[in-house]
Amino acid sequence: MNIYVVYDSEAGHTEALAGAIADGARSAEDVNVHFHHVSEADPRDLADMDAIIWGCPGHFGTISSGLKAWIDKLGPMWAQGALVGKIGAAFCTTATVHGGIEMTLWNLITPMLHNGMIIVGLPGNVPENVLYGSYYGVGVTCPVEMSEDAPLNMPTDSDLALGRALGRRVADITRKFVS
Repeated sequence: MNIYVVYDSEAGHTEALAGAIADGARSAEDVNVHFHHVSEADPRDLADMDAIIWGCPGHFGTISSGLKAWIDKLGPMWAQGALVGKIGAAFCTTATVHGGIEMTLWNLITPMLHNGMIIVGLPGNVPENVLYGSYYGVGVTCPVEMSEDAPLNMPTDSDLALGRALGRRVADITRKFVS
């Protein structure tokens, strides 16, 4: 089973979350995880994947320009129906509470729906999702640092647990479809 995790990240916050998602997917048996920053990712590789998970920092409630430009390259695959029936999931980071997490997730899910993908989110019965999560995917807040000298506010252990839970859930759901 092949799962593709592609992400855009500017300061490492989203990359850390993407890594946790990839780790969660790898925790399932017989899974090959293809892990790529958008600058290294080839959209044509998606034709050979069983599941695709993409994410980015949220910019004012929408997708970062780096991931958006990559998604915009999916036109030929859309025309061929190459992604129809594949499992899809989304994730994002924002810098502020109420910084547009759910809007960004919706904006990430929309191209998946246009490509005929089957969306997997995190239901409320997933323990990591009960207190702070979203049903649309994983979105976490990494507060803006108050000075240039401050250490980066990276995703917390709880945030990374949400990522691992999404990765594992995508792998488990994909297995049901692949078999």
